[in-house]
Amino acid sequence: ILKVYVLSKSDSSYLVQMIQKKWPNDTLPKIKNFKVYEIEEDKRILEYEDFMAVQVNKNTILPFLGRNKIIERFPSVNVDMGAVRFVCNGAKIMRPGITKFDTFHKGDIVGVKDQIHEKTLAVGIALEDSKTASNNSKGYVIDNLHYISDKFWEARKELGS
Repeated sequence: ILKVYVLSKSDSSYLVQMIQKKWPNDTLPKIKNFKVYEIEEDKRILEYEDFMAVQVNKNTILPFLGRNKIIERFPSVNVDMGAVRFVCNGAKIMRPGITKFDTFHKGDIVGVKDQIHEKTLAVGIALEDSKTASNNSKGYVIDNLHYISDKFWEARKELGS
């Protein structure tokens, strides 16, 4: 099913630089070599000790949903319970479903939490900045790129831990 391999130091450091551009400061431990679980072309889980991320395409690396300490460092939105099912099926996050906004800019990585338990259900890229989005009554706000029950989540379950 999965190809598993260890990246070279130079490939790992390239990914580290990519992550550092988009992620909050001090999110990354010092990484020597990522262990890679390739799910399909350009879709892979990156792991180093207890750090884990998902590469959803060539240019986008997001925190893995199972790692709350890391995810909590990112801005997030809360969605009403009616939106949860759609979010967990990969739907983009739309303005009417959002009940609470942290501050973020277009292009930022943003977590999506349910409004009752505040559990992170998904993570994606902001399509609008929070100020603009909170003033709108409709439209897409976040492109949902990694969510509970997606390929990454299921692959991780198969691997255990």
